[in-house]
Amino acid sequence: MAAAAAAAAAAAAYASLKLHVTPEKFYVEACDDGADDVLAIDRVSTEVTLTVKKDIPPSAVTRPIYGILGTIRLVAGTYLIVITKKKKVGEIFSHVIWKATDFDILSYKKTMLHLTDIQLQDNKVFLSMISHVLSVDGFYFSTTYDLTHTLQRLANTSPEFQEMSLLERADPRFVWNGHLLREFAAQPEIHRFATPVMHGFITMHSCSINGKCFDWLLVSRRSCFRAGVRYYVRGIDSEGHAANFVETEQIVHYKGSKASFVQTRGSIPFFWSQRPNLKYKPKPQISKSVNHMDGFQRHFDSQIISYGKQMIVNLVNQKGSEKPLEQTFAKMVNSMANGMVRYIAFDFHKECSRMRWDRLQILMDQLAEQQDEFSYFLVDSDGKIVTQQEGIFRSNCMDCLDRTNVIQSLLARRSLQAQLQRLGVLHVGQRIEEQADFEKIYKNAWADNANACAKQYAGTGALKTDYTRTGKRTQWGLIMDGWNSLIRYYKNNFSDGFRQDAIDLFLGNYSVDEVEPASPLHVKKDWKFLAD
Repeated sequence: MAAAAAAAAAAAAYASLKLHVTPEKFYVEACDDGADDVLAIDRVSTEVTLTVKKDIPPSAVTRPIYGILGTIRLVAGTYLIVITKKKKVGEIFSHVIWKATDFDILSYKKTMLHLTDIQLQDNKVFLSMISHVLSVDGFYFSTTYDLTHTLQRLANTSPEFQEMSLLERADPRFVWNGHLLREFAAQPEIHRFATPVMHGFITMHSCSINGKCFDWLLVSRRSCFRAGVRYYVRGIDSEGHAANFVETEQIVHYKGSKASFVQTRGSIPFFWSQRPNLKYKPKPQISKSVNHMDGFQRHFDSQIISYGKQMIVNLVNQKGSEKPLEQTFAKMVNSMANGMVRYIAFDFHKECSRMRWDRLQILMDQLAEQQDEFSYFLVDSDGKIVTQQEGIFRSNCMDCLDRTNVIQSLLARRSLQAQLQRLGVLHVGQRIEEQADFEKIYKNAWADNANACAKQYAGTGALKTDYTRTGKRTQWGLIMDGWNSLIRYYKNNFSDGFRQDAIDLFLGNYSVDEVEPASPLHVKKDWKFLAD
């Protein structure tokens, strides 16, 4: 045990840091107990080296920081991005989880005199893009726990994995500052200064049912592959990465036993688009010029490797403009003929029209047998794995937001019912729905999850959260949906191009060349789609 604890400490990132600034260098000092390491970043050569505390000049301007997000190159040169404020979310198995709430973007260059007016202007736009991405709520980190992996993935690792730094062992799909940390990644000796940050949603609650206390957590990890905003990013790319892909894990911790149920959501995985125009709902277009099966197969191959069997739950309309997407999806699953991938379509809007939300039970009944077969992950207080989750529900609607979240919360509740009974928290015959205090926490957390995912993809809160929060559709909920739909319409047409470009810059899908004379900002066409 002591060896494991020592390995974990070596793998942890530094939790307490001070930034010392001089005209020549940035010094980042590790202030954890017993640490003497200092990271020295040369502001001229951009070289990063390890040094010790006595090398920090007394003239340096000093302040505390809570993590290094990484570095990025813009027109004016390189910038260092640091976390300047954090808020404690809670603890997972005694590991503190933080939300990063404020950042600073520091220029290596001390002056902008080397720039022309146009370059200055471009640099300002690029800086505002980075600031925009950082202003979207939902960046989380831990200096001692690997937030990017599910409990099941963490339980099935080797001792070597446990000794790796958090940066090395993190799942690259969910490290939003992977591009910003690329230079750190190349130097293992400085890995403890690098904090992998995930984007999405985390909530934790200490709950009690029948006087038995347990921790209940919800973690949504947003993929940074094919990331972007609604209407600009749909379908898949040639690697098989789906737009708006989110892995959501529900965790229960009771008397040392840990249970987890994982689901995914992601755009319909073939090549289609729905480019914004001034219509309230642009018509989806399925690409005619590409081989869909190649990317489709890649998508499901990688999903099967990560999660096992796939149960696709397609919630789009089966009439009107969404109908061809449903038909194509069904046809492609059929022709792929992979026994590991099953498909069910449920026209959410038709089935639940005129407030008939009780009809969701029809879908739940159809999925019940499959859910029992997939099971969930459970490890007992001795660390022995009792059950593994053998497959996953991959839900989608058009945006993979509102309809998807409602269904995910119902599947997760059914799994939780089984877990709490098995752990002895619920008595035989008791139902979660009857536990009023817990039910309130549960519904609100899933509605908050819906809102976070929606703000990150569509720019506004989710629709239908009145149902998730209360179990009923309300007239007020319909009014709020109308308001959020209007804001989405405005954003789709007037600000999402900027949001998309900002995400591409942050994630390294587009990189700024200091010497490039013609910035894409001056090309009349929206530069995200120069390659279209």
